[in-house]
Amino acid sequence: MDAQQQPSQFLSLEESAKVDAALLASNEKFLTRLTISSLKLLQHIALEYGVKIEDLTTQQIVGWFEKDGKIRREQGIEAAYLKW
Repeated sequence: MDAQQQPSQFLSLEESAKVDAALLASNEKFLTRLTISSLKLLQHIALEYGVKIEDLTTQQIVGWFEKDGKIRREQGIEAAYLKW
């Protein structure tokens, strides 16, 4: 994998601090963090498919997760994009 594919983290410390400082309930903060992280992941998926994020289809997103899961199972967690 090249550096562009390596997620250091999905939410930067600065972004996390901004969410923490927001006047939101705990569940809203969680959803905000999830949404920011999801946006970053969708940007990565769109880049891999060579499409604009708004042109991604459900099938492309599902296919990307299937591919990443297969890489994780066959090559190990370090070879996959998502590290869980």
